[in-house]
Amino acid sequence: MLTKRPQASDRGLHYYSALRLMPQQGRRMPNKVRWGVLSTAHFALTKAIPAMQKGEWSEVAAIASRDKSKADKSAKELGIPRAYGSYEELLADPQIEAIYNPLPNHMHVPWSVKAAEAGKHVLCEKPLSMSVAEAQQLIAARDRTGVKIGEAFMVRTHPQWLHTRELISSGRIGELRSIVGVFSYFNRDPKNIRNILEIGGGTLMDIGCYPVTTSRFIFGEEPTRVVAAFERDPDMKTDRLASAILEFPSGQAIFTCSTQLVPYQRTHFLGTKGRIEIEIPFNAPNDRPCRIFIDDGGNLFGENVSVQSVSTCDQYTVQGDIFSRAIRENGEVPVPLEDAIKNMAVIEAIFRSAESGRWESPASLLAHRT
Repeated sequence: MLTKRPQASDRGLHYYSALRLMPQQGRRMPNKVRWGVLSTAHFALTKAIPAMQKGEWSEVAAIASRDKSKADKSAKELGIPRAYGSYEELLADPQIEAIYNPLPNHMHVPWSVKAAEAGKHVLCEKPLSMSVAEAQQLIAARDRTGVKIGEAFMVRTHPQWLHTRELISSGRIGELRSIVGVFSYFNRDPKNIRNILEIGGGTLMDIGCYPVTTSRFIFGEEPTRVVAAFERDPDMKTDRLASAILEFPSGQAIFTCSTQLVPYQRTHFLGTKGRIEIEIPFNAPNDRPCRIFIDDGGNLFGENVSVQSVSTCDQYTVQGDIFSRAIRENGEVPVPLEDAIKNMAVIEAIFRSAESGRWESPASLLAHRT
């Protein structure tokens, strides 16, 4: 059992580890950041908000909905002090320091820009935008207002991913050459936002973005080119099955994701001397330890596989606290806009490849950036 979260170059992991390992007795408690939440999205109500409320650096102080009754109901159920019947009212609240934006994909950039212009720091749900060009607006808003804006990829601060990267960097499996991943679930409800093409629905935008960001994170490089194949739903026209190859300077990442397959997820890291497998890479449980399997490749029956457990935590609590501490200490947010835009460039290149049937370059989508 890992009794101490692994150290890495990421500032987020460093001070999360320090925070958790510090003796409770006599410790000065932090001045919590007061958060406001845009919308009463189901995910926010059931996952993100309850987790942030457990944080040592985060306080959810207000919630907004375009339906005041929904905001009131959600605030009462979750113990949130203030509720607003419009997003504008929340942004106008002088007590709110930061905004968590879990709105549908097509509303990420417009409302994150409005929040920044209201002087609020912003943690915006993934994917950050609908395109690279749209995401550039957030760079301009951040630089103009001086607030912090980041993308909410909670996996990037989860200890199991940071430990995996440390194991690979230390040479535990030799030279990393291939990352292979699967992520799927089944949802064919045409009213679900994940199945509405015009607002950013579909497999790649919803879950394919995870193997994209994690492969970039583990390789520590940007893919030079990508190629992809999609299968689209005949009625909703969204990509319901997407597979891609990302070619990096050091190797390849291959993944398949789907919104209409059996629920499953796994990520394998294949090196010249061994392999690592993350059991539940993306929806990491918050009620039990996560498991990482390490195989030295001695035989094909798994007899040489060792298991490391990463202590139980809630990845949304971790994400909220690290972002809040970056605000308080004027540090770097876990997933800054520069990284988010590079991730969006890969996603957009995958979309282009699925249409063209050719290899596409993410770098070409960033060439116009100023």
